[in-house]
Amino acid sequence: MSTSILTTEYQQRHKAYSEEATRLQSKYNTFSLVRLLVFVSAVILSAILGAVSHALFGVLLFAVAMIGFYFFVQWHQEIKTAQIHHEHLATLNQQEANTIAHDYSAYHDGKNFEDAEHPYTVDMDIFGPYSLFQYINRTNTAVGRKTLADYFSQTITADEVKDRQEAIKELSPLLKWRQDLQALGMDTEDELRFSLALQEWLSQEAVIYGVSKYKLAMFIVPIISVAGIIAAIFWLPWQILFLTFLPAIYFLRNTREAIDKIVHQTESVGKILFVYSKLLKHIEGHQFQSKKLAKLTHGLSGTGKKDAASDKIKRLSYLVGQLNVRNNIFAIILNLIGLWDLVWAYKLEQWKQEQQSDLGAWFDSMAELETLSSFANLYYNNQDWIFPSIETDSDLECTQIGHPLLHRDKRICNDFTCPTDGHIKLVTGSNMAGKSTFLRTVGLNIILACIGSPVCAQRMRLPMQQVYSSMRTQDALHESTSSFYAELKRLKFIIEAVEKGDQIFFLLDEILKGTNSKDRHTGSKALIKQLIKNKGAGIIATHDLELGSLEEQYGGAIENLCMEVRVEDGKLFFDYTLDKGVSQSFNATILMQNMGIRIDDLS
Repeated sequence: MSTSILTTEYQQRHKAYSEEATRLQSKYNTFSLVRLLVFVSAVILSAILGAVSHALFGVLLFAVAMIGFYFFVQWHQEIKTAQIHHEHLATLNQQEANTIAHDYSAYHDGKNFEDAEHPYTVDMDIFGPYSLFQYINRTNTAVGRKTLADYFSQTITADEVKDRQEAIKELSPLLKWRQDLQALGMDTEDELRFSLALQEWLSQEAVIYGVSKYKLAMFIVPIISVAGIIAAIFWLPWQILFLTFLPAIYFLRNTREAIDKIVHQTESVGKILFVYSKLLKHIEGHQFQSKKLAKLTHGLSGTGKKDAASDKIKRLSYLVGQLNVRNNIFAIILNLIGLWDLVWAYKLEQWKQEQQSDLGAWFDSMAELETLSSFANLYYNNQDWIFPSIETDSDLECTQIGHPLLHRDKRICNDFTCPTDGHIKLVTGSNMAGKSTFLRTVGLNIILACIGSPVCAQRMRLPMQQVYSSMRTQDALHESTSSFYAELKRLKFIIEAVEKGDQIFFLLDEILKGTNSKDRHTGSKALIKQLIKNKGAGIIATHDLELGSLEEQYGGAIENLCMEVRVEDGKLFFDYTLDKGVSQSFNATILMQNMGIRIDDLS
């Protein structure tokens, strides 16, 4: 599907959902007035009936009217819920249209997951503004974002890659289902710390539930309190009432510390859990065929009424909300009469005893469905991308491989093949010729391939690979470390990984740039020799043309490639294509002149 057709599809969906949201809002506003009239009419008619006949008839009419009014309010609220959902759908379709135009800034960029010590995430632009994470991400929950981030750091098997590929293929054409899932998640402002606090609560032993005296107190204390109130109203002095509250005060004081801890760990997740229950309800409503999706959704629907994961999480959300009533000014009355805090803390822990072993699995399933849906959306938006073939002991073979984050109208693709057992591609070229971009092109597509994603290529075959890179080493002031020393640490990190023989594909850009040219040349040769000796495979981009002589010395273990620039009438022309051999072009002087730097001023 071309970009113009895809953009038109998203714009049409945006328009349709916007119009439906407007219609529903108008309907909601109309019935808001009807709702008020119904309530007022019920009050007036009940009063008239009670006055002209018997008060009991008036009360009965009002009770029946209020039951009907309750269902009317529920129906009215459903209109508002549908209106908000259509607004969300309109918004995300506009965002997708913007993404096709290469503006995907609306999505969470995962900057908080960035790790300077990771083998490749900083160099490969995995996290941060206009990163690969932001381009792919369609998750709305904190656990979903964490799972998507984990995809870029976890090592998986080739079988798992194939299972993910099948899952993404199944989800990709389900545009409406995926967008409904995404829209439902837009109702929450979720943070990972909330889920971590809930997991902490789940892991702790119950302190209220199962304690006999608390169970007995929840039955007896309300009887004592209510009896005291009735007695104070009809015949006993009102001062006696305070004595009947002493048992409630005793148990509330005795459990306050434990309940405060429960509230601290759960109070922020009530609304979030309600959204999670809606997401799981949506997931439960679809029957999947692929092995991975079937496994993720197995058991979510349960076997009986109210046995589904969505219902149980909705129940947990309700229990948390009821316990949070303690923050209301009238909660003191509820506590003195009915031990409100103790009752709902008890029910919360009862829920925990029954479901704590399942909650983590439910969250994991939901989070991975969000993640796989994000990759399915990536495939839907890039239908010219392909799923690579993962083959043990194969070389890295790419046909028309391109940078995933470059606009397709500006993207230059290249064919590239590299043995993965003791082989280095030495790429030379002038400034701005595209060497660094090419390294990231290869690196990003290997990363995508080995997590189960489609890749930006016409064809790609490779074994499971781990990318290690050294491209953006910087000063570490907190460690009093210079950029050169930081680069040496990085190179040592890569060499040690290669020595372990764990299918490493390295990407090195301008190595040892922090020292003089002679020292750099000597050090680079030594590094290349060590990488070849340890059967390392990868790409090294360099301005050091003399390294090109190594090709003849290593009997096919090194191959020279280059990215050239043409100069015509003092102007530079870059084609960003990969050629064989050592670069013969230079452009630093011309670039300086084009920027207005006079060469004679530099003497």
